[in-house]
Amino acid sequence: MRFIVSTSVLLKQLQAISGASSTSTVLPILENFLFEIEDNILTISATDLQTSMITSLPIEAKEEGRIAMPSKILIETLKTLPDQPVAFSVDTETLAVEISAGDGKYKLSGERADDFPKIPVVESASTINIPASTLADAISKTMFAVSNDELRPAMGGVLVEIEEHTITFVATDAHKLVQYRRKDIGAEEVNSLILPKKALALLKSSLPSEDINVTIEYNSTNAFFSFENIHLICRLVDERYPDYAAVIPQVNPNKLIVDRLLFLNTLKRVVIFANKTTHQVRLKITGSELHISAEDIDFANEAHERLSCQYEGEDMEIGFNAKFLVEMLGNLGSDEVLLEMSTSNKAGLLKPSEPSEEEEVLMLVMPVMLNNQG
Repeated sequence: MRFIVSTSVLLKQLQAISGASSTSTVLPILENFLFEIEDNILTISATDLQTSMITSLPIEAKEEGRIAMPSKILIETLKTLPDQPVAFSVDTETLAVEISAGDGKYKLSGERADDFPKIPVVESASTINIPASTLADAISKTMFAVSNDELRPAMGGVLVEIEEHTITFVATDAHKLVQYRRKDIGAEEVNSLILPKKALALLKSSLPSEDINVTIEYNSTNAFFSFENIHLICRLVDERYPDYAAVIPQVNPNKLIVDRLLFLNTLKRVVIFANKTTHQVRLKITGSELHISAEDIDFANEAHERLSCQYEGEDMEIGFNAKFLVEMLGNLGSDEVLLEMSTSNKAGLLKPSEPSEEEEVLMLVMPVMLNNQG
Protein backbone atom coordinates (compact mmCIF):
# COMPACT_ATOMS: atom_id res chain seq x y z
CA MET A 1 0.00 0.00 0.00
CA ARG A 2 1.57 3.25 -1.15
CA PHE A 3 0.24 6.80 -1.44
CA ILE A 4 1.45 10.39 -1.86
CA VAL A 5 -0.11 13.42 -0.19
CA SER A 6 0.89 17.01 0.65
CA THR A 7 2.17 17.44 4.25
CA SER A 8 0.05 20.54 4.93
CA VAL A 9 -3.16 18.98 3.56
CA LEU A 10 -2.68 15.79 5.58
CA LEU A 11 -1.74 17.68 8.75
CA LYS A 12 -4.83 19.87 8.52
CA GLN A 13 -7.10 16.81 8.22
CA LEU A 14 -5.37 14.93 11.04
CA GLN A 15 -5.58 17.93 13.36
CA ALA A 16 -9.27 18.34 12.54
CA ILE A 17 -10.10 14.87 13.88
CA SER A 18 -7.28 14.24 16.40
CA GLY A 19 -9.43 15.41 19.32
CA ALA A 20 -11.56 12.28 18.95
CA SER A 21 -8.66 9.88 19.50
CA SER A 22 -7.89 8.69 23.01
CA THR A 23 -4.77 8.18 25.11
CA SER A 24 -6.22 4.96 26.49
CA THR A 25 -3.84 2.63 28.26
CA VAL A 26 -6.52 -0.07 28.32
CA LEU A 27 -7.02 0.03 24.53
CA PRO A 28 -3.79 1.28 22.90
CA ILE A 29 -5.38 0.97 19.41
CA LEU A 30 -7.38 4.12 20.26
CA GLU A 31 -4.13 6.11 20.10
CA ASN A 32 -4.09 5.45 16.34
CA PHE A 33 -5.70 6.87 13.23
CA LEU A 34 -7.27 4.38 10.87
CA PHE A 35 -6.14 4.99 7.24
CA GLU A 36 -8.26 3.43 4.49
CA ILE A 37 -7.66 3.87 0.73
CA GLU A 38 -10.28 3.18 -1.91
CA ASP A 39 -10.63 4.72 -5.42
CA ASN A 40 -7.85 7.31 -4.75
CA ILE A 41 -9.72 8.57 -1.67
CA LEU A 42 -7.97 8.40 1.71
CA THR A 43 -10.41 8.12 4.62
CA ILE A 44 -8.98 8.72 8.11
CA SER A 45 -10.85 7.86 11.32
CA ALA A 46 -10.25 8.56 15.02
CA THR A 47 -12.31 7.38 17.98
CA ASP A 48 -12.42 7.09 21.78
CA LEU A 49 -15.43 4.70 21.49
CA GLN A 50 -17.86 7.44 22.60
CA THR A 51 -17.01 10.02 19.93
CA SER A 52 -15.62 9.32 16.45
CA MET A 53 -14.48 11.63 13.66
CA ILE A 54 -13.88 10.79 10.02
CA THR A 55 -12.36 12.87 7.26
CA SER A 56 -11.50 12.08 3.65
CA LEU A 57 -9.29 13.58 0.95
CA PRO A 58 -8.27 12.77 -2.62
CA ILE A 59 -4.74 11.36 -2.99
CA GLU A 60 -2.51 9.62 -5.51
CA ALA A 61 -2.51 5.91 -4.67
CA LYS A 62 -1.29 2.83 -6.49
CA GLU A 63 -3.10 0.28 -4.30
CA GLU A 64 -6.00 0.10 -1.91
CA GLY A 65 -5.59 -0.98 1.70
CA ARG A 66 -6.11 -0.28 5.39
CA ILE A 67 -3.79 0.28 8.37
CA ALA A 68 -3.84 1.97 11.79
CA MET A 69 -0.99 4.43 12.47
CA PRO A 70 0.02 6.12 15.76
CA SER A 71 -1.59 9.56 15.88
CA LYS A 72 0.86 11.48 18.08
CA ILE A 73 4.06 10.70 16.17
CA LEU A 74 2.36 11.37 12.82
CA ILE A 75 1.12 14.81 13.82
CA GLU A 76 4.41 15.76 15.50
CA THR A 77 6.40 14.73 12.39
CA LEU A 78 4.14 16.53 9.91
CA LYS A 79 4.23 19.73 12.02
CA THR A 80 8.01 19.96 11.59
CA LEU A 81 8.05 19.28 7.83
CA PRO A 82 7.78 22.05 5.21
CA ASP A 83 4.86 21.93 2.77
CA GLN A 84 5.90 19.25 0.29
CA PRO A 85 4.68 15.91 -1.09
CA VAL A 86 5.16 13.05 1.35
CA ALA A 87 5.08 9.36 0.35
CA PHE A 88 3.81 6.61 2.62
CA SER A 89 4.82 2.98 1.93
CA VAL A 90 3.11 0.34 4.04
CA ASP A 91 4.09 -3.31 4.23
CA THR A 92 0.70 -4.89 4.89
CA GLU A 93 2.38 -8.10 6.17
CA THR A 94 4.75 -6.64 8.77
CA LEU A 95 2.74 -3.39 9.28
CA ALA A 96 5.97 -1.40 8.85
CA VAL A 97 5.34 2.15 7.62
CA GLU A 98 8.00 4.17 5.81
CA ILE A 99 7.47 7.89 5.30
CA SER A 100 9.62 9.70 2.70
CA ALA A 101 9.65 13.49 2.61
CA GLY A 102 12.34 15.41 0.71
CA ASP A 103 15.70 14.00 1.88
CA GLY A 104 14.24 12.37 4.98
CA LYS A 105 13.04 8.85 5.64
CA TYR A 106 11.09 7.93 8.79
CA LYS A 107 9.98 4.49 9.89
CA LEU A 108 7.29 3.51 12.34
CA SER A 109 5.15 0.47 12.98
CA GLY A 110 1.42 0.44 12.40
CA GLU A 111 -1.32 -1.74 13.84
CA ARG A 112 -3.81 -4.10 12.21
CA ALA A 113 -6.76 -2.21 10.77
CA ASP A 114 -9.10 -5.01 11.89
CA ASP A 115 -8.23 -4.24 15.54
CA PHE A 116 -9.54 -0.68 15.15
CA PRO A 117 -13.05 -0.34 16.63
CA LYS A 118 -15.94 -0.30 14.19
CA ILE A 119 -17.41 3.18 13.82
CA PRO A 120 -21.23 3.28 14.09
CA VAL A 121 -23.13 3.80 10.85
CA VAL A 122 -26.39 5.67 10.35
CA GLU A 123 -29.41 3.41 10.65
CA SER A 124 -33.11 4.37 10.83
CA ALA A 125 -32.22 7.97 11.62
CA SER A 126 -34.17 11.22 11.57
CA THR A 127 -32.53 14.22 9.89
CA ILE A 128 -32.34 17.96 10.48
CA ASN A 129 -30.20 20.62 8.74
CA ILE A 130 -28.69 23.55 10.66
CA PRO A 131 -26.45 26.37 9.35
CA ALA A 132 -22.92 26.02 10.82
CA SER A 133 -23.04 29.51 12.37
CA THR A 134 -26.32 28.75 14.16
CA LEU A 135 -24.95 25.48 15.53
CA ALA A 136 -21.72 27.17 16.68
CA ASP A 137 -23.80 29.88 18.37
CA ALA A 138 -26.01 27.32 20.12
CA ILE A 139 -22.95 25.44 21.41
CA SER A 140 -21.22 28.65 22.63
CA LYS A 141 -24.33 29.88 24.41
CA THR A 142 -24.99 26.63 26.25
CA MET A 143 -21.71 24.78 26.81
CA PHE A 144 -20.51 26.95 29.70
CA ALA A 145 -23.60 25.95 31.73
CA VAL A 146 -23.07 22.17 31.37
CA SER A 147 -22.47 20.36 34.67
CA ASN A 148 -19.19 18.61 35.52
CA ASP A 149 -20.90 16.47 38.18
CA GLU A 150 -20.27 12.84 37.21
CA LEU A 151 -23.09 11.71 39.50
CA ARG A 152 -25.60 13.55 37.30
CA PRO A 153 -24.65 12.34 33.80
CA ALA A 154 -27.74 13.83 32.08
CA MET A 155 -26.60 17.33 33.03
CA GLY A 156 -23.13 16.58 31.62
CA GLY A 157 -24.55 17.16 28.13
CA VAL A 158 -26.73 19.62 26.24
CA LEU A 159 -30.39 18.72 25.80
CA VAL A 160 -31.66 19.28 22.25
CA GLU A 161 -35.44 19.42 21.83
CA ILE A 162 -36.61 19.27 18.21
CA GLU A 163 -40.15 20.31 17.34
CA GLU A 164 -41.97 21.14 14.13
CA HIS A 165 -40.97 24.81 13.97
CA THR A 166 -38.31 25.16 16.69
CA ILE A 167 -35.11 23.64 18.02
CA THR A 168 -34.15 24.29 21.64
CA PHE A 169 -30.76 23.73 23.33
CA VAL A 170 -30.70 23.53 27.14
CA ALA A 171 -27.81 23.24 29.61
CA THR A 172 -27.77 23.45 33.40
CA ASP A 173 -25.52 22.65 36.37
CA ALA A 174 -28.22 23.46 39.00
CA HIS A 175 -26.65 26.90 39.69
CA LYS A 176 -27.24 28.32 36.24
CA LEU A 177 -29.38 27.33 33.27
CA VAL A 178 -29.43 28.37 29.62
CA GLN A 179 -32.26 27.85 27.16
CA TYR A 180 -31.41 28.81 23.57
CA ARG A 181 -34.24 28.44 21.05
CA ARG A 182 -34.24 28.91 17.28
CA LYS A 183 -37.62 29.65 15.74
CA ASP A 184 -36.47 29.23 12.12
CA ILE A 185 -35.44 25.54 12.27
CA GLY A 186 -37.52 22.47 12.95
CA ALA A 187 -38.39 18.92 11.89
CA GLU A 188 -41.64 17.09 11.32
CA GLU A 189 -40.85 14.52 13.98
CA VAL A 190 -40.74 15.72 17.61
CA ASN A 191 -37.65 14.39 19.38
CA SER A 192 -35.19 15.09 22.17
CA LEU A 193 -31.59 13.98 22.64
CA ILE A 194 -28.72 14.74 25.01
CA LEU A 195 -25.42 15.51 23.25
CA PRO A 196 -22.24 14.95 25.32
CA LYS A 197 -19.94 17.85 26.14
CA LYS A 198 -16.79 16.43 24.46
CA ALA A 199 -18.57 15.90 21.14
CA LEU A 200 -19.93 19.47 21.21
CA ALA A 201 -16.48 20.91 21.98
CA LEU A 202 -14.97 18.96 19.04
CA LEU A 203 -17.83 20.03 16.80
CA LYS A 204 -17.44 23.69 17.69
CA SER A 205 -13.69 23.68 17.01
CA SER A 206 -14.10 21.99 13.62
CA LEU A 207 -17.14 23.87 12.27
CA PRO A 208 -16.14 25.99 9.26
CA SER A 209 -16.38 29.78 9.32
CA GLU A 210 -18.26 29.74 5.99
CA ASP A 211 -21.96 29.36 6.58
CA ILE A 212 -22.60 25.94 5.14
CA ASN A 213 -25.34 23.56 6.23
CA VAL A 214 -24.58 20.88 8.82
CA THR A 215 -26.65 17.71 8.43
CA ILE A 216 -27.54 16.07 11.74
CA GLU A 217 -28.88 12.52 11.65
CA TYR A 218 -29.90 10.92 14.92
CA ASN A 219 -31.47 7.75 16.25
CA SER A 220 -31.97 6.47 19.79
CA THR A 221 -28.27 5.81 20.41
CA ASN A 222 -26.12 8.09 18.24
CA ALA A 223 -26.00 11.45 16.50
CA PHE A 224 -24.15 11.92 13.18
CA PHE A 225 -22.95 15.37 12.09
CA SER A 226 -21.77 15.87 8.48
CA PHE A 227 -20.26 18.97 6.86
CA GLU A 228 -17.66 19.45 4.12
CA ASN A 229 -15.46 16.34 4.32
CA ILE A 230 -15.88 15.87 8.09
CA HIS A 231 -18.18 13.42 9.88
CA LEU A 232 -18.57 13.38 13.66
CA ILE A 233 -20.45 10.56 15.35
CA CYS A 234 -21.23 10.57 19.05
CA ARG A 235 -23.05 8.27 21.43
CA LEU A 236 -25.97 10.09 23.05
CA VAL A 237 -26.20 10.43 26.84
CA ASP A 238 -28.72 7.74 27.74
CA GLU A 239 -30.36 9.44 30.72
CA ARG A 240 -33.53 11.40 31.53
CA TYR A 241 -32.99 15.14 31.52
CA PRO A 242 -34.42 16.92 34.59
CA ASP A 243 -37.64 18.93 34.15
CA TYR A 244 -35.85 22.22 33.62
CA ALA A 245 -38.98 24.21 32.76
CA ALA A 246 -40.24 23.72 36.33
CA VAL A 247 -37.40 25.83 37.78
CA ILE A 248 -37.92 28.85 35.50
CA PRO A 249 -39.95 31.40 37.51
CA GLN A 250 -42.91 32.64 35.46
CA VAL A 251 -43.86 35.80 37.42
CA ASN A 252 -41.02 38.32 37.66
CA PRO A 253 -42.39 41.81 38.34
CA ASN A 254 -38.98 43.46 38.93
CA LYS A 255 -37.34 44.31 35.61
CA LEU A 256 -33.90 45.88 35.22
CA ILE A 257 -32.44 46.99 31.87
CA VAL A 258 -28.76 47.88 31.80
CA ASP A 259 -25.92 48.26 29.27
CA ARG A 260 -24.42 44.77 28.88
CA LEU A 261 -20.74 45.73 28.52
CA LEU A 262 -20.93 48.28 31.32
CA PHE A 263 -22.52 45.70 33.63
CA LEU A 264 -20.01 43.02 32.56
CA ASN A 265 -16.91 45.18 33.09
CA THR A 266 -18.19 46.48 36.43
CA LEU A 267 -18.73 42.93 37.68
CA LYS A 268 -15.24 41.91 36.48
CA ARG A 269 -13.74 44.72 38.60
CA VAL A 270 -15.93 44.34 41.66
CA VAL A 271 -15.49 40.54 41.90
CA ILE A 272 -11.73 41.04 42.42
CA PHE A 273 -12.68 42.30 45.92
CA ALA A 274 -15.19 39.52 46.64
CA ASN A 275 -14.71 36.39 48.70
CA LYS A 276 -12.54 34.01 46.61
CA THR A 277 -14.77 31.01 47.39
CA THR A 278 -18.26 32.43 46.86
CA HIS A 279 -17.48 35.26 44.35
CA GLN A 280 -20.54 36.92 45.88
CA VAL A 281 -21.66 40.35 44.69
CA ARG A 282 -24.60 42.34 45.98
CA LEU A 283 -26.95 44.14 43.60
CA LYS A 284 -28.97 46.90 45.27
CA ILE A 285 -31.53 48.55 43.00
CA THR A 286 -33.19 51.79 44.01
CA GLY A 287 -35.05 53.86 41.43
CA SER A 288 -32.86 54.14 38.34
CA GLU A 289 -29.61 53.29 40.13
CA LEU A 290 -27.91 49.93 40.36
CA HIS A 291 -25.34 49.63 43.17
CA ILE A 292 -22.94 46.71 42.79
CA SER A 293 -20.74 45.82 45.76
CA ALA A 294 -18.57 43.01 47.05
CA GLU A 295 -16.52 42.41 50.17
CA ASP A 296 -14.06 39.90 51.53
CA ILE A 297 -14.24 40.28 55.30
CA ASP A 298 -11.16 38.09 55.90
CA PHE A 299 -8.92 40.55 54.02
CA ALA A 300 -10.92 43.75 54.62
CA ASN A 301 -11.35 44.12 50.84
CA GLU A 302 -14.42 45.84 49.45
CA ALA A 303 -15.62 47.49 46.26
CA HIS A 304 -18.65 49.62 45.38
CA GLU A 305 -19.77 50.87 41.97
CA ARG A 306 -22.89 52.62 40.76
CA LEU A 307 -24.52 52.28 37.34
CA SER A 308 -27.54 54.02 35.90
CA CYS A 309 -30.25 51.69 34.65
CA GLN A 310 -33.91 51.49 33.71
CA TYR A 311 -35.89 49.76 36.42
CA GLU A 312 -39.49 48.99 37.10
CA GLY A 313 -40.49 47.26 40.32
CA GLU A 314 -39.85 47.54 44.04
CA ASP A 315 -36.44 48.48 45.43
CA MET A 316 -34.56 45.28 46.19
CA GLU A 317 -31.26 43.70 47.14
CA ILE A 318 -30.11 40.36 45.74
CA GLY A 319 -26.84 38.43 45.80
CA PHE A 320 -25.31 36.47 42.92
CA ASN A 321 -22.13 34.56 42.17
CA ALA A 322 -20.40 37.13 39.93
CA LYS A 323 -18.52 34.43 37.97
CA PHE A 324 -21.83 33.05 36.71
CA LEU A 325 -23.11 36.50 35.76
CA VAL A 326 -19.83 37.29 33.94
CA GLU A 327 -20.07 34.04 31.92
CA MET A 328 -23.68 34.75 30.99
CA LEU A 329 -23.12 38.38 30.02
CA GLY A 330 -20.12 37.31 27.94
CA ASN A 331 -22.34 34.93 25.97
CA LEU A 332 -25.27 37.30 25.40
CA GLY A 333 -24.81 39.25 22.20
CA SER A 334 -27.13 42.22 22.79
CA ASP A 335 -26.18 45.83 23.64
CA GLU A 336 -28.51 45.91 26.63
CA VAL A 337 -29.70 43.10 28.89
CA LEU A 338 -32.89 42.59 30.82
CA LEU A 339 -32.64 41.07 34.31
CA GLU A 340 -36.02 39.87 35.59
CA MET A 341 -36.44 39.09 39.29
CA SER A 342 -39.22 38.39 41.78
CA THR A 343 -37.65 38.16 45.27
CA SER A 344 -34.12 37.98 46.65
CA ASN A 345 -34.33 34.21 47.17
CA LYS A 346 -35.68 33.27 43.71
CA ALA A 347 -33.73 32.83 40.48
CA GLY A 348 -33.03 35.82 38.24
CA LEU A 349 -33.55 35.63 34.48
CA LEU A 350 -31.13 37.30 32.05
CA LYS A 351 -32.27 37.97 28.48
CA PRO A 352 -31.39 40.32 25.61
CA SER A 353 -33.47 43.49 26.14
CA GLU A 354 -34.67 43.47 22.51
CA PRO A 355 -36.33 40.18 21.45
CA SER A 356 -35.21 38.68 18.12
CA GLU A 357 -37.46 37.11 15.49
CA GLU A 358 -35.25 34.07 14.95
CA GLU A 359 -33.92 33.29 18.40
CA GLU A 360 -34.84 33.35 22.08
CA VAL A 361 -32.17 33.30 24.77
CA LEU A 362 -32.99 32.84 28.42
CA MET A 363 -30.31 32.46 31.10
CA LEU A 364 -31.26 31.66 34.68
CA VAL A 365 -28.98 32.23 37.67
CA MET A 366 -29.69 31.14 41.23
CA PRO A 367 -29.19 33.81 43.91
CA VAL A 368 -26.84 33.46 46.89
CA MET A 369 -27.96 34.33 50.40
CA LEU A 370 -26.79 37.74 51.53
CA ASN A 371 -25.64 38.49 55.03
CA ASN A 372 -27.39 41.64 56.11
CA GLN A 373 -24.44 44.01 56.20
CA GLY A 374 -23.91 46.66 53.60
